[in-house]
Amino acid sequence: MTTLEQSKPADEARDSRTSERGCVVLQRLVRHLVLFSGGLVSWATAKRVVEKHGTDGVVLLFADTMMEDEDLYRFIVEASENVGVPLTRIADGRNPWEVMRDERIIGGGMTGADPCSKILKRQLLDRWTRENCQPETVSHVGLDWTEHHRLDRMRARMPERKWSAPMTEAPYMTKPQMMAWLKREGIEPPRLYKMGFPHNNCGGFCIKAGQAHFELLLRMMPDRYAYHEQKEEEMRQMLGKDYAVLREQRDGNKYPLTLRKLRERIKSQGTFDQFEWGGCGCAIDA
Repeated sequence: MTTLEQSKPADEARDSRTSERGCVVLQRLVRHLVLFSGGLVSWATAKRVVEKHGTDGVVLLFADTMMEDEDLYRFIVEASENVGVPLTRIADGRNPWEVMRDERIIGGGMTGADPCSKILKRQLLDRWTRENCQPETVSHVGLDWTEHHRLDRMRARMPERKWSAPMTEAPYMTKPQMMAWLKREGIEPPRLYKMGFPHNNCGGFCIKAGQAHFELLLRMMPDRYAYHEQKEEEMRQMLGKDYAVLREQRDGNKYPLTLRKLRERIKSQGTFDQFEWGGCGCAIDA
């Protein structure tokens, strides 16, 4: 079911070949692989990699979940042009809800599962890396100086690969400083950031997100929230189980919290956890 696509100018087609499984495989040496998620820190990471090593042998690899915000696609094209390296796009072809349907589970909530992260990000990126990279290839991830613990976890989980996170190193930069840098380069920030979302992935949706995150999605993009509410209910009916993307705690016990219940609670001025934002990190954290 997995399909991979290489997005680059036609004159670079000679640098690739198609494997027996239909995957696009690079023939040039990959010295530095940047996991290019469409986020601010991954752009800053790519900039530092190119500033230090040049563009030769650098690949910007984007795993598309097929559920990205429209403005993400604008951003990654402008960002890759700014870095000076063509964008390489890979995709399974399914979106997170289609993956959860096929795996027969709703991620997050009571299950704690992340089938979409595993299949649409980690497995896809790992497969591409195995088929295109060499043992000496350095994989660069978009983590800032507050997230060095996540880099340590990646090195422990996959010690066979060389990992780097340039934005965890000096000179240290905050996200507002990176945003100012992006604007100085003449690139308009992704609109999800301007709306208040902590990341620029999956169109503001994430099974690892919390109640505060989904309240923001309901407030800023009610139609998109309605889509996810409908998909969750379809999954609940198909599975016949009380699964939900969210959960809540009452009297020391945890209960599923559907997107419908959260919406109704918010609309009736009920309480919700205004501090539960959750986290993404789907390409990095297993």
